[in-house]
Amino acid sequence: MSTNLSKSDSAEPTGNGQAPAEGAVTAVDPRLLVREEGFAGYGREFVRKMRSGELGSLPVVVGLIIIAAVFWLQDSAFLGAENLSNLFVTAAGTGLIAVGIVFVLILGEIDLSVGSVSGLAAAVFAVLNVNHGMPEWLALVVALLSGALIGALHGFFFARIGVPAFVVTLAGLLGWNGLMLQVLGSNGTINLDDSGLVAGLTNHYFSDVAAAYGLATLAVAAFFLLTLRDSKRREAAGVPSRPLSEIVLRTVALAVPAYVVAWLFNEYKGLPLAVVIFLGVVVALDFVLRRTPYGRKVFALGGSVEAARRAGINVSLVRISVFALSGTMAALGGMFLASQINAANQSSGAGSLLMNAIAAAVIGGTSLFGGRGKTWSALLGVLVIQSIASGMALLGIASAVQYMITGAVLLAAVVIDSVSRRTQKSAGRA
Repeated sequence: MSTNLSKSDSAEPTGNGQAPAEGAVTAVDPRLLVREEGFAGYGREFVRKMRSGELGSLPVVVGLIIIAAVFWLQDSAFLGAENLSNLFVTAAGTGLIAVGIVFVLILGEIDLSVGSVSGLAAAVFAVLNVNHGMPEWLALVVALLSGALIGALHGFFFARIGVPAFVVTLAGLLGWNGLMLQVLGSNGTINLDDSGLVAGLTNHYFSDVAAAYGLATLAVAAFFLLTLRDSKRREAAGVPSRPLSEIVLRTVALAVPAYVVAWLFNEYKGLPLAVVIFLGVVVALDFVLRRTPYGRKVFALGGSVEAARRAGINVSLVRISVFALSGTMAALGGMFLASQINAANQSSGAGSLLMNAIAAAVIGGTSLFGGRGKTWSALLGVLVIQSIASGMALLGIASAVQYMITGAVLLAAVVIDSVSRRTQKSAGRA
């Protein structure tokens, strides 16, 4: 069945009270178009979205497939259970930091301090737990709160004082790194408990095969039920909704990779705890961003600050809260990075961590221009970056080449974003 709303066949009056001329074409919001049922409808809908610049996650998904194919042809171990499991675990720390960056980028701003904040949080945890004997759980809470307070401080200077976010967070990058070195002291390295809480973040695996398959089943079932509920609500409201056939097709498209990844995890050590936490954070913050009034306020600010202010949104409060969230996620990511080396040292949060976190958010589809993005961007983007790093390591290629390739991928993502925005403006969708 097809509903064609683009042609005006009736003699109903237009906005100025006059009937449209015979054969005239009336502009219609594409969101009100009802796609034809069947595969032909899918094809036409896909073509329409591509022409209007609505690329979604398609470029990064295609990129992931190409990267996996290229490295697998060079070394079959790339798609092996051990390498993929390690890839996901290693990506968790940077990915969590990138999730916080997504919120900041949606505002149309940037946070350059996340690397230093992650290192400082790891140092605070290590000093409190190892040097002062504070219980791990309490030291972890204090470390996360320190990240939140630092982020809120950045947000205060930006939102209340009017200092550009770039300058505030650049100062934070330098200042918090210096404080981290001061906290660590002259020794510079504090080793963590091998069997402790933080060590288990990246070293604990659920060896029971039911854990990985159960998580995959839960994810697929939740996706199907939530999508079906959303479709029923839209249908009851009298707006276009997805037919059951499309919901089933999308669920199958999710189920196949979910169960394949679960099988690969079980072929190695089992389901990594790091993956469970990372996915849990992504899902929870995706709900906050897309399903709550707070998330809508964040998008509103990214679209137009003045319009958001006139709509009654407390602009300063939202900005401060977003930077506080970014600081919290940086601290949490720092815990995962410390867990990988089971220590906090002077190199924590340094190197390419900041650039990788920002690149992950942008490569995954979050716009640098603000107003568009989702937490899943961080997951997809960090998988791209970590896949390149893992493949290069397997092939023994120098890290210099890895940086060049990652930079090229980042540039391509920004170019695609720019072209997409221009195309959407031409199509009246931006």
